[in-house]
Amino acid sequence: MRNCNETPPQELFRAIRQFNGGDWFECHETLEDLWVGEQGEIRDFYQGILQIAVALHHRRNGNFGGALRLLESGASYLRRVNMVCQGVDVAGLIEAADRMREGLAALGPENMADLDPSLIPRLRVIPP
Repeated sequence: MRNCNETPPQELFRAIRQFNGGDWFECHETLEDLWVGEQGEIRDFYQGILQIAVALHHRRNGNFGGALRLLESGASYLRRVNMVCQGVDVAGLIEAADRMREGLAALGPENMADLDPSLIPRLRVIPP
């Protein structure tokens, strides 16, 4: 079992590149491979990022409800985790997911394409 204090696996770095590159479905696939079989905090960490990635994918594809729900549930999983986990700025991701969810909710489904691109979350790695 992995934990938040361990060195991140290479797959996590791949998922970060995919997430920040807008390859959210691929990020989901990479994180799902990490998530399966894990327990506790690290499972919540991977699942939280995974759900936010899927939320971004849904938003791009016009699924307003799915985007809102997964932004909220992804952030909820991450709130159970250390604010830095395997070098990832979890606190920053939670804040970004919350800001995006609020921005989307304010726009509504008919205007969701007008979301300010600066509200799209990015994964940040905090150097050791």
